[in-house]
Amino acid sequence: MTLTELRYIVALARERHFGRAADKCNVSQPTLSIAVKKLEDELGVALFERSSGDIRCTPIGVQVVAQAERALAESARVTEIAAAGKDPLAGPLRLGVIYTIGPWLLPALVPRVKALAPQMPLFIAEGYTENLLERLKSCELDVLVLALPIEEPGLVAQPVYDEAFRTLVPTAHPWAKLKSLRPEQLLDEPLLMLGAGNCFRDQVLDLCTRASQGESPQVLEGSSLETIRHMVSSGVGVTVMPASSVDGIPADDPLLRVKRFTEPSPTRRVGLVWRSSFPRHKAIDVMRKAVLDCHLPGTRLAK
Repeated sequence: MTLTELRYIVALARERHFGRAADKCNVSQPTLSIAVKKLEDELGVALFERSSGDIRCTPIGVQVVAQAERALAESARVTEIAAAGKDPLAGPLRLGVIYTIGPWLLPALVPRVKALAPQMPLFIAEGYTENLLERLKSCELDVLVLALPIEEPGLVAQPVYDEAFRTLVPTAHPWAKLKSLRPEQLLDEPLLMLGAGNCFRDQVLDLCTRASQGESPQVLEGSSLETIRHMVSSGVGVTVMPASSVDGIPADDPLLRVKRFTEPSPTRRVGLVWRSSFPRHKAIDVMRKAVLDCHLPGTRLAK
């Protein structure tokens, strides 16, 4: 039994497909299939139920995969301790960023980190909060940039900045002439939002619910903030977006208007999250400084 074989069964359990699991492990599908079968033969039990188009863990497979995840995490911990003993700013840092932050933060963040820590290249993954947290806990990632709060055993969360919400409306909309908007006004129009599973959607829904004392808005869904932006341009509805994603839109844009909320403006808190056992504390400090150095529009230092 090898760590490589353990990685294969963990990937297969998550992906539930030999091809996708092989891609995740950067090997061919036959290589992964043979290794999984070899491990099953060695253990003398079937770890997976195989059917056309679907792979599921057997009851004993669930237990073996869970133990494999713990073993891989401990193995990664050994590597981390050794790396920290040499130079915490030398070697790759695996960074996870949620979709509603990455496109606006990363173009400024990557060169800033390179300037602060030239020997610490970033390996970057974007995803949903839940998926990134799982990858962090399994030691596939080192640090995340997420919307807070995050309260999970074994993880540390550090606030970095607060970001204001903005309303985006078509130029022909009556709200385009207003100086600011109240959150309860969002219930008067079709509200374009991200799909279920996105934390920013949950934050906007919570804003509407609190403003209306429980009433829900009329929701239309888009797959990304960029898609929603184009839908607003075409007059389908209005939306709420993070300030960093829209404050760069010119005031005389022919299609869109960015409107602030009345004070106190609703905000989200963004921070860094890492494992409490992660030993490269200086790398976390560099990441925090680099994020703040980006000076994203509509943000202020979290207090």
